[in-house]
Amino acid sequence: MSVLLARVTGPHPELLAWLLLTPPSILLALVDASVHRLPDALTLPLAGAALALLATASRLPDAHGSWTTALLGAATLGAAFLLMFLISPRSMGFGDVKLALTIGAVLGWMTLLLGLFTGYLIAAAHGIALLARGKATGKTPLPFGPSLLLGALVGVALGASFA
Repeated sequence: MSVLLARVTGPHPELLAWLLLTPPSILLALVDASVHRLPDALTLPLAGAALALLATASRLPDAHGSWTTALLGAATLGAAFLLMFLISPRSMGFGDVKLALTIGAVLGWMTLLLGLFTGYLIAAAHGIALLARGKATGKTPLPFGPSLLLGALVGVALGASFA
């Protein structure tokens, strides 16, 4: 993944942010996939790190994004996921709400809607594949974090390639 990010981003300041955020994101995806949990010890520091790294990158020459849009992305997506959680707590875990802060910051840097939509498409495809193979029913809880993180990766990669 790091090679993909480096290739599409090129030598821009935000590349360091993407490279530093990738390992904990992979760890979060693996944890959520195996135990359906996004631990606070990873989600909250990751959100802070994303905002701090993007704030630093925004001050350097040749940055392709803005810290303001990263902050707005984090606030917007965090609020939207919190609202969804409050409306239907059984359909989304609170770990997803906290992860939305990081996803919003990263995608707010470039392409919030593209990455978010891609994450939902990945989650839907995963659910449909499990249903088709008889491995899940309509009530089977599925981890959302891996889909969100993969969607964010696609959003960053596509956003960087068009910047």
